[in-house]
Amino acid sequence: NSSSGLMGIEIAKAFAERGAGVNLVLGPTHLKAEFNGITVHRVQTASEMEKACTTLFAGSDIAVMAAAVADFTPKNKPSSKIKKEEGLKQIELKPTIDILAGLGSIKKSHQLLIGFALETDNEVANAQSKLQRKNLDLIVLNSLRDEGAGFGVPTNKVTFINRDTKRTELPLMFKRDVACKLVDTIKQIKK
Repeated sequence: NSSSGLMGIEIAKAFAERGAGVNLVLGPTHLKAEFNGITVHRVQTASEMEKACTTLFAGSDIAVMAAAVADFTPKNKPSSKIKKEEGLKQIELKPTIDILAGLGSIKKSHQLLIGFALETDNEVANAQSKLQRKNLDLIVLNSLRDEGAGFGVPTNKVTFINRDTKRTELPLMFKRDVACKLVDTIKQIKK
């Protein structure tokens, strides 16, 4: 969505400003990411996003997954509009492919993989679990409990958690500043 897309665009810009060649995979959004050093790959579906991310990851040193697709998708898509008069008894769902876990399973030793975790309960424990399960090098914890953080606002409040469970909690700041702090942190890991 456009709000998580904004965080992704700011991260892409922060890398490009440091001289990195950046591939930005962007889902449906009105946001633009025209910036020197950034190649934008626009996708519409979770399947297209998974294919683009997997293909680009093979030639990347660092991948930051700033947004996630929905966890579930309708199992059977109707060929025409469902009318109110017809009613809807149930919608059968199936799990959407886990792009982040897929990248974690093919990650090479020279590659870094960074993910985001949006949590509402047991935030730190759930983020640490996600980091381990998906073979990440760093996870960025977003709590919806923090005012001014998350979606629909230009600011964010995050905590970085690395593989050694070291936590760095940042104050509320503009997303562009969060992106710069993230790039600085990744540079330290990459050394």
